[in-house]
Amino acid sequence: MKEYDVIVIGGGPGGYVCAIRCAQLGLKTAIIEGRETLGGTCLNVGCIPSKALLHASHSYHEATHNFEKMGLIVANPKIDFEKMHKYKNDVILQNTKGIEFLMKKNKIDWLKGWGQINNLNEVAIGSDIYNAKNIVIAAGSKPSSIPNVKIDENRIVSSTGALALSKIPKSMVVIGAGVIGLEMGSIYSRLGTDVTVIEYMDTITPGMDIEIAKSFHKILKKQGLKFIMGAAVQSAKGNKSKVSVVYKKDEVETSIEAEIVLVSTGREAFMDGLGFTNLGGELTNKGKIKTDSQWNTSIKGIYAIGDVISGPMLAHKAEDEGMAVAEVIAGKHGHINYNIIPGVIYTSPEVASVGQTEEQLKEAGVKYKIGKFSFMGNGRAKAVFQGDGFVKLLVDAKSDRILGCHLIGPAAGDLIHEICVAMEFGASAQDIALTCHAHPTFSEAMREAALACGDGAIHA
Repeated sequence: MKEYDVIVIGGGPGGYVCAIRCAQLGLKTAIIEGRETLGGTCLNVGCIPSKALLHASHSYHEATHNFEKMGLIVANPKIDFEKMHKYKNDVILQNTKGIEFLMKKNKIDWLKGWGQINNLNEVAIGSDIYNAKNIVIAAGSKPSSIPNVKIDENRIVSSTGALALSKIPKSMVVIGAGVIGLEMGSIYSRLGTDVTVIEYMDTITPGMDIEIAKSFHKILKKQGLKFIMGAAVQSAKGNKSKVSVVYKKDEVETSIEAEIVLVSTGREAFMDGLGFTNLGGELTNKGKIKTDSQWNTSIKGIYAIGDVISGPMLAHKAEDEGMAVAEVIAGKHGHINYNIIPGVIYTSPEVASVGQTEEQLKEAGVKYKIGKFSFMGNGRAKAVFQGDGFVKLLVDAKSDRILGCHLIGPAAGDLIHEICVAMEFGASAQDIALTCHAHPTFSEAMREAALACGDGAIHA
């Protein structure tokens, strides 16, 4: 029986980062992964391939809409979808091979197969048994569906199936106006698909700052996406060529047909065959593994991180937890500031947020100021046809301390981190306003929003 200080179950962002940090801290470490490649959902069928297709579809949009405006006269570009998939798959391969190299570099054993916790400190992969002083569950998540809608990855697909369609569909219904649905819907809309999004709530991206959500909704509609809001999907049934989706709105049932239906109604913890509950492991009322502030489960020596525990299902949140739990296992202090975890939607324009929304501040009775700045006032954004959107900075009315930031615009997913760092150090809006920002850059919009919290933005 091979023995380890730590066995990490799951090779996704949380798992492989945890394994690397454990190895760096001198712990003999192994990682268990059943896929043929490391990287989990994120690198194989999630974050990375979707960003490749988002980039490709955005580039196609630029070629068909903006090239001529810049004096770039080319023949009508055509889409080779098979070649686009090859590009996407090459990106996946480069990243997954990179993780495999990092395992070897850090002397981490990759135990291939699906791990099951048999007893305390004991994990089995088939008939092979491995012993570990500590076990970290980082098994990730899987797509969830709704009643009467069965995912077959043919006509009714999850995000995994949507990333592997053999041809661009003429029409697509997206069930759910969350991050995954809007990103995938945006990809296919730009490639020529007639996309309709059905959402149960009255606003897209539930939980987002409402002003940003409304602006985002308008921009997506302007780009060609159609929306049916406040509608509950009753069923979806398909044949060889179409899927009929029945939804209920204002007590009236209506059906809509599409070539493909994408189910993007969220994800659930992946617990299949893990064996955790067989040992008496506690779950939350939402079916996730219950942990304390140091990521201990109810079973001593077993920790859990990432999508299998409470909190947003974000790769970077899992990575931070992976590093923190490694520190805990090594006898150090692991810490995460859960109030400063950014969220990003990688459409074009991008949407990003961190901290509290205006609605949350109102509910909590916090007195606040708002600093806003439109990207139409940003020279760089206008030069590249990305003037849509704005920055919204929320600060404490008395102390000027930054409480949250929400923006929609070019490179929003990168710009938000200036505010993340500022919030981590307890900075004020004035601190941002007094910091020189290079010109011309998108980042100047962040400074202008900070100035708007005081005497006023310069270029508004």
